Amino acid sequence: MPGVANSSITITFTFTFTITFTFSITITITISSLLHILARGSCPAPASLAIPFLGFRAPSRLARDCDGKLPACTACEKAGRENDCSAANDQFARGKERSYVAALELSIEKLERRLQYAKSRKASVALHGPDASAMAHVDRRDSLASIRAAIHRKDAKSRENHDVNSIVSDFASLSVNATTRDFEPSASNITFAGLVLAATTNDQIPGPAPQGLPPRPAAHAMIQYFMANIYTLFPCFSETTLLTILDDVYQRDDRMVKDSGYWLLYMVLAIGATAQSQRINDDNYLHGLSFVSKALLYADSALAPGHVSQIQSLLLLTLYSMLDPAHFDSWHLIGFTARAVVDLGFHQDPPLSSRSDKAALDLRRRIFYCVYALDRAISMAHARTFSFIDEAVNVAFPTKPSSGRPLSMSGSMSGPQSADPALLVFQLRRAQSFWYQELYQSDPTPLPNPSAFLWQMCLEMREWGASLPNSLPTGTRRMLEQELWYSYVYCIAPSARAPHITDHSRMLIFEYSLAYLNSMHETACGGLNSAFYTYHDALKVYFMANQFIAVLRDAQELLISGTYVPPPPSPPGSAPAPPIPRRQLRPAEDNLERSLWCLSRIPETLGLYGTRWEDSMMLKQSFEQISTETVQALRKRQQMRTTTTTPPLADYQNGLPQPMAHHPPDQQSPPPVDVGWAAVDAAHMMPTAGHQ
Repeated sequence: MPGVANSSITITFTFTFTITFTFSITITITISSLLHILARGSCPAPASLAIPFLGFRAPSRLARDCDGKLPACTACEKAGRENDCSAANDQFARGKERSYVAALELSIEKLERRLQYAKSRKASVALHGPDASAMAHVDRRDSLASIRAAIHRKDAKSRENHDVNSIVSDFASLSVNATTRDFEPSASNITFAGLVLAATTNDQIPGPAPQGLPPRPAAHAMIQYFMANIYTLFPCFSETTLLTILDDVYQRDDRMVKDSGYWLLYMVLAIGATAQSQRINDDNYLHGLSFVSKALLYADSALAPGHVSQIQSLLLLTLYSMLDPAHFDSWHLIGFTARAVVDLGFHQDPPLSSRSDKAALDLRRRIFYCVYALDRAISMAHARTFSFIDEAVNVAFPTKPSSGRPLSMSGSMSGPQSADPALLVFQLRRAQSFWYQELYQSDPTPLPNPSAFLWQMCLEMREWGASLPNSLPTGTRRMLEQELWYSYVYCIAPSARAPHITDHSRMLIFEYSLAYLNSMHETACGGLNSAFYTYHDALKVYFMANQFIAVLRDAQELLISGTYVPPPPSPPGSAPAPPIPRRQLRPAEDNLERSLWCLSRIPETLGLYGTRWEDSMMLKQSFEQISTETVQALRKRQQMRTTTTTPPLADYQNGLPQPMAHHPPDQQSPPPVDVGWAAVDAAHMMPTAGHQ
């Protein structure tokens, strides 16, 4: 081709490797050489590639056939070692390779091996990568390759940890991240409601009955019971909202009712019916179970994350689970509820600039403290940790609502309920939470002055009890007093931070346990529906009964004799020790008679609970086993006393008695017999008062 033999063109080859680097090669070649290469093949000339340069020269011997081998380097040619030349290898520093093309080819091979290794690790660890062949063998003699392989192993381990954490976070986001949208029904078959129900359901809920709502008067009766006995303690929604939904549903106006509204109505009916149940599988219980099965039809929308209605729906399901432990696990449910509260920020009051709607702010605070109160009560009953600590909470108590005008509606329904009982419950749970975290969830190192701390906590709770208004309903007031006695014993009982117990503390545990157990026996005989009593109250009875047995075994002579034990001296500026509560004794009754009478009533109380909750029967059987020895010892003592003419002591019949000989305040009795927690998870129950 005349006129073009001396022309040249520039060809740029760009090599891009997505793993680590990108580089380019620019080669200038004459047209004649290019034509010859295209005609003869791509084998390079022997000497033209000895050093890395950009110009190519036409081969001098065009008739030479290509043998498919790389040429030897210049140094090997001069030394007469062409056959031994290994071309480029990693024994030379970068930029000093013997053959530029060979170095590039070797780099490409290594990058391909790294890519195959990465794909194989991704397929085996993350289980979502494409299939890849096994990684080629890495030459152990190659130091650089060994270092890179170690780096790859470290990266693979990091990726493995990341993948595991990602899987865990995917599950955790269902219960922790309340604003996620990754689990909507349109995105996958897993919904938040499905996960909650799968994790918290014990026995399968039967399918919904074909019939619809009950007659409106019957629905009004169940709702009114709920509002009078449960809503006053846990006002987690607006009463107006409930009544509006009730009207819309009975008027067949389905367009105005959301799925969360149906959930609210059915769960209120379920709780109102089940709370009035007297025994397992009676009509009230079956009606409540039917309402729950109807509510579950709307679970996906009612429990959808990111809405206030989710917290309210979970709260109602938690309240029902406390009445029906056979079907739902209340401790896991309150955990889900607490996580939703934290994720939506309800554990912190909003800034002052955004508090325009006082009613909405008050409802927000009530919702939070309902969750707070249930979390504390359920966790303490099971002797487990709280879902969140008090240091993370910055929410003021809700305000006391003024008595509102009765809402007009068909049927006998009262107006908005007073939240005073709820405020009292919130205050008590806040006090319980403080000492429970300090004694049972903190560093187990004993407190430097445990008595001062315990007496201060008892003083605050005693002041709370003295502030109970006389206007409280009788059943609610009795329930709050029982909760106060339970708190005294729980706080004073030995713990890791306050391991030692004085005779005065034993006397307090003895008296408050007696008061609680006798009161709970009367409540159980009355039907357990005068207030909001649940299966957790059976656990409390069992706990208090064990504390009572423990102190009797630990200091039987002191307690049965009725010896006066003065309170220990208090350091200046600290709270005084709690006084011994005033006793109401029947004629010719002393501590021996009181103890035997109480011990005989505890199995009856647990048996009455067992008619509603089968698990209570196991508690009854367990207590009968651990109390047999103590009861026999007390009866033997009673028989021995009948042979004498000494009248029984009544030291405390009308207030505190005159001081008598007593044990020193810090005197310790011999180690008591261990009171086991048969038929109960021992890891989740509190130590008994007899332990030192």
